[in-house]
Amino acid sequence: MISLPFSFKYSAGPLIIALCALIAFFFEPQASEWLAYDRYAIQGLDTWRLITGNFVHTNGYHLLLNIVGLILLWALHGEHYLPARFLKVFIWCCIATSAGLYFFSENLIWYAGLSGALHGLFVWGACMDIKEKMTSGWLLLVGIAIKVGYEQYNGSSSEVAELIDAKVAVDAHMFGAVGGLIIFLLMISTAKRA
Repeated sequence: MISLPFSFKYSAGPLIIALCALIAFFFEPQASEWLAYDRYAIQGLDTWRLITGNFVHTNGYHLLLNIVGLILLWALHGEHYLPARFLKVFIWCCIATSAGLYFFSENLIWYAGLSGALHGLFVWGACMDIKEKMTSGWLLLVGIAIKVGYEQYNGSSSEVAELIDAKVAVDAHMFGAVGGLIIFLLMISTAKRA
């Protein structure tokens, strides 16, 4: 079997996500009309939006911020990003984010962007670091807990909201982060039973 270099082997998953987000961006505004998280459309059984809503963005700045976040996560936790596992974790983080919004943030009607799922990946990666006995994992986990708690208490930055031309969905960050933790715990418990 051919051994892939680190740069491709561990970056294929993030590259696929970035490419999907870029393609969706080039098909705006139709992409948002058909793919964004829309509570009423989901109630009408457009259930794909639970995943695809994470791939569309409000503008180029929003897309750029999320792609940079994805790159930073890859730089931070890339050694855990085998393509199939990364894509599974990412999709489950999307579902956790959207399901959390649907069931617990009933006032949020429309959502777009990778940030909720990225928070989930961040938590999952920090937990993987802890599992590998890396002290930095604990620091990252505490840091994301403080960030999410701060956003829940104080809201988001008005500068970021102005930049992305939308209110920052801080609940998406919280549900994504909780989803990342649950996904990690489920993976660990399933591995122990096998």
